[in-house]
Amino acid sequence: MNHDSKLEAAARPEVSLIRGGPFYRLQESTRLIAPDEWNVGRRIIFLIAVGWVPLLLMKLLFDRGHLIPFLRDYGLNVRMFIAVPALLVAQPVMESIFRKIVNHIYEARLLDDTGLARLGGVIATVARLRDSVLPEIIILLLVAVRTAVVYETQLSEYPWMTYQVGTTLHLTLTGWYALLVSATILQFLVGLTLWKWLLWTVFAFRLSTFNLKVIATHPDENGGLGFLGFTPLAFAPLAFATTIVIGATFRRQILHDGAHLNHFLLPAIVLAAIFVLMALGPLAFFVPRLASARRRGILEYAILGQIQSSEFHQKWIAQRAGHEAELLGAPEISTLCDYGEAYERIENMKPFPIDKGALIGLVLSMLIPALPTVVAEIPMVVILKQLLGALR
Repeated sequence: MNHDSKLEAAARPEVSLIRGGPFYRLQESTRLIAPDEWNVGRRIIFLIAVGWVPLLLMKLLFDRGHLIPFLRDYGLNVRMFIAVPALLVAQPVMESIFRKIVNHIYEARLLDDTGLARLGGVIATVARLRDSVLPEIIILLLVAVRTAVVYETQLSEYPWMTYQVGTTLHLTLTGWYALLVSATILQFLVGLTLWKWLLWTVFAFRLSTFNLKVIATHPDENGGLGFLGFTPLAFAPLAFATTIVIGATFRRQILHDGAHLNHFLLPAIVLAAIFVLMALGPLAFFVPRLASARRRGILEYAILGQIQSSEFHQKWIAQRAGHEAELLGAPEISTLCDYGEAYERIENMKPFPIDKGALIGLVLSMLIPALPTVVAEIPMVVILKQLLGALR
């Protein structure tokens, strides 16, 4: 990096959609997060110590009769040992991808000086939203409302959380802790991650309104905006965590309530559609500009192609007599071929900037956590036999 580039990088505004807000500052003050590190392992251990270990201790001390059902509760263990860590991993993943996106805008010079000044203003606005107390208060309130709504279902679905007096079920101390603390940890992290994704959506929308230097002949076939196609990977950990939690509920209904996979087909399709729309939605903001650049490029290069092709035809077809020996070394042939490649790039230009690898990663983040639900009804041996049979 030369001296000018270093000065330019130093002048860029601080950009982070993740490192801010009351919850983040609380983790900083308790040294769960360092200023330049994410300390994911430390935070996972801490949340498991808060969300799961007290449940185990209460069972050992006060309710050993329900210890085995507690330890074998797939839904609880998936939430605390898989979903919560996935949501914590989502934060550095989102941070890294979003930073690379913004840095690329500067390094590729996709905006002029006026555009960069406006971009700095947008980054400052997003940072103020990120640091606001109100969104996280709203998330907590929504979690509290949901807890009050699902309270009754906890009594019948999780026997290790309840005790019976006559015909009435009541939550045990362990049950109250699971409902008010363990479940709140997961739900708050889901809400917080969705809030950070909404900040990215706001940023992407504002960016799409800028006069980006979209080049129809760019080799990425997205007018130079192909780098945006990696952003769905930032959504993948959230999709993974949410899918495995919902899948755990479906799995319980299959194993204990006699439900079948086809009962959940429509909800699964709707859930997948929602995730795809959320992950790819911010990229749709750039479609009009890219589609316009493709149409404009086709027209502009068609005019150039007409002029170039006419001159080539006139010189080497209509008036080639006596010049045949010079044809193979004529520079016009190379120019015509280069133009053809440029025009083909414009025709192949895709208005939607999606990376195939990122899309595959997003799909896998929904399919892999759904596998335990499928196995609850269809044994893995049967699945493997069908797969092997399909290879014949």
